[in-house]
Amino acid sequence: MFSAARVQRSAIEALVVRRSHGHLAFAIIAAAFGLATVVASVRLERAMRTNAATDNRLPETRLVRAVALSKMDYDGALSAYKAIIQGSRDDLRRTALYDLGNLHLRQALQSDSTDEAQSLPLIELAKQSYRAALRSDPNDWDARYNLERALRLAPEEDEDNAEDTGPPDPSEHERSTIADPRMDLP
Repeated sequence: MFSAARVQRSAIEALVVRRSHGHLAFAIIAAAFGLATVVASVRLERAMRTNAATDNRLPETRLVRAVALSKMDYDGALSAYKAIIQGSRDDLRRTALYDLGNLHLRQALQSDSTDEAQSLPLIELAKQSYRAALRSDPNDWDARYNLERALRLAPEEDEDNAEDTGPPDPSEHERSTIADPRMDLP
């Protein structure tokens, strides 16, 4: 039979076992959080060293920053590209001009197609950027293709044709030697 002392002793042992399991669980959780803190601090230190190594004054870094900004901030990317274009490196200047044209063209295509007042100036800016890139490197086929695409979106009028708004003067008519096509029709 069970005696009261024996029951009391087994209750105390059960309490000690539960308490030791609780302490063990707490120790495991604390160790896991400690390990996570160490890993996070190592990553933070590595990121801080990387940021310090990539000096924002380097032109290549500014170009990478401008490309990253072009995906989310039009105005920020615009000012970043303009700063690169004003720089002294011709290779980065050509790349920035091409990317700036892409930025303007992408913004124009994203704007509502019925709102020409907003999209046409952006297409014109894109054409200017592509032309400037082609002046620097006439063999840039990507800039040539994108310029052609922008020209299809917003064709330009010839200056000679822009002045001709009325019918031609009768004295300017020339006599054609081609047979009248209406005569051949039934």
